Amino acid sequence: MTSKRKRGEEGMGEGEIVWQTPANAPQRCDYIFHNGRRHVRPYYFEFIAHVKNRWAGKSIVDLFTEEFKGRPYEYYIDAVKCGRIQVDGEMVPTSYIVKTSQKISHFLHRHEPPVMALEVKILKEEADVLTVYKPASVPVHPCGQYRKNTVVGILQAEHGLAPLFPIHRLDRLVSGLLIIARNASKADLFRQQIESGLVKKQYIARVVGVFPEEEQVVDVHINYNAREGRSTTEDTMAKGKAAQTKFTCIGSDGVHSIVLCEPVTGRTHQIRVHLQYTGYPIANDALYLTKVASGRSVEKTTADRAAAISACSTAHDIEEDCVSARKENSSEDFSIDPMCTNCPNLAPKGYDGEEEGLWLHCVRYSGPGWIYECPYPEWASLK
Repeated sequence: MTSKRKRGEEGMGEGEIVWQTPANAPQRCDYIFHNGRRHVRPYYFEFIAHVKNRWAGKSIVDLFTEEFKGRPYEYYIDAVKCGRIQVDGEMVPTSYIVKTSQKISHFLHRHEPPVMALEVKILKEEADVLTVYKPASVPVHPCGQYRKNTVVGILQAEHGLAPLFPIHRLDRLVSGLLIIARNASKADLFRQQIESGLVKKQYIARVVGVFPEEEQVVDVHINYNAREGRSTTEDTMAKGKAAQTKFTCIGSDGVHSIVLCEPVTGRTHQIRVHLQYTGYPIANDALYLTKVASGRSVEKTTADRAAAISACSTAHDIEEDCVSARKENSSEDFSIDPMCTNCPNLAPKGYDGEEEGLWLHCVRYSGPGWIYECPYPEWASLK
């Protein structure tokens, strides 16, 4: 499926707009590097959804206003009138009542959130396996507002690698080893080994305080609240899911400790919430820092931001190669869309560009007959 021009846009003077779909591969020129951040040049994109049963019977404008609250009512009125919202490929009036299973297209000027301008470094490239050093802040694959600013998207744009099948999760703010299969059959083999408990995972974390010398085993259920985006430990086995993590202290400077983390299970935010449970949360983890711990970690929590950026030896080279303009909100970098609720800003609303990576890093995965490893990050040094 290729890019296409959309009908409609009466009176908008946009007859030459090219609309992208998920089939359009990211390109190297899609990225803008500015102030240590990798931005995506805003682009026109067709979002597609099919009418759910609970949506049926609503007007097209009410549907978008109630279900997609990121834009005002007036925007949806205008979008329907000019054809930026269509049903089954056709323009409809604002009073149109949707029916179950109908295809709804929303044509948007898409702004992706920025990520840290660190290289997605290829560690090992084999016939059917690729391992990379995933930078913190970069999602693994397209999700939510991220499509091109992902590990999969960047590898496709900068190295022409596709298709790619990540075989395990790494949260967006976590860095380190990411194993990617080059074909579906290899991905299935890895997943079978993981589900059978044959794969051992190791992470390191920088935590608050002096972690105990003896191994700590946390065997506490975890309950993830998707609405709040965080997990909690549960005192009763009746709630949440079983979770176990082993922790071993590698070293300490009296303020922070580097801890080896070995999750036996794979729950959402498992290492982070289990470290919080022990009383030694990750030192820059704002989501799970306790009130007691936060006072002990303020001094060094953000001190390594510059070091984390400098850890990527080619980040400056990438920026040097970028021929786009340098001003954050300059229309010289991209075309301003008259209907876009994010223009003239480069980043979407709600992103201040100050996000940092979490001090949690995947260092090793091993399974039957194979081992993959990743170098330690700069913050793992306590000197």
